[in-house]
Amino acid sequence: MDADAIDKAPDAAAAWPDQIYGLLKKHDIRQVALVPDAGHSRLIKRCLADNEIQVTTLTTEEEGIALLQGAWLGGQKAVLLMQSSGVGNCINMLSLSHIHRCPMPMLVTMRGDFGEFNPAQIPMGNATQAVLEAMGTLVKRADTPEDIAPTVDATIRLAFNTFRPTATLIGQRVIGAKTFGKD
Repeated sequence: MDADAIDKAPDAAAAWPDQIYGLLKKHDIRQVALVPDAGHSRLIKRCLADNEIQVTTLTTEEEGIALLQGAWLGGQKAVLLMQSSGVGNCINMLSLSHIHRCPMPMLVTMRGDFGEFNPAQIPMGNATQAVLEAMGTLVKRADTPEDIAPTVDATIRLAFNTFRPTATLIGQRVIGAKTFGKD
């Protein structure tokens, strides 16, 4: 990995955001809920440019849980994009998926796990997987660009085949650690 790459959002030449977009189309995802995130920026732009995908910008991540539930009950598939720090906001809402047996695929970009400069990101970054699993979410992790497409595909399939919350954690090694000039 290029030493400067850790300071940037995903490389413009990286194929994985476009591969995820292709998977959203393949799986007929019609709604995408998100809190803006640099790690998902290219994927977000692709979704915004697609007239067949309704993108909803949230004020907080737990709103996405309700949106995914409503989409499913209304006959559409949806996915939630968020950063690991947003997982903590969703803990209470994650129980809804179990109560109502609604699929809930989540794509989570990680903070606080590889080269992180911000100490406030470390606790949730380290706890994200355990927190999601404690709430009954099936979690897979992608730490290389090559792992992302097959892992996201599995996460989406698992959610809609089992009617459960699922998550792919996209490691900070892939998206790059933000430093905001604090080298």
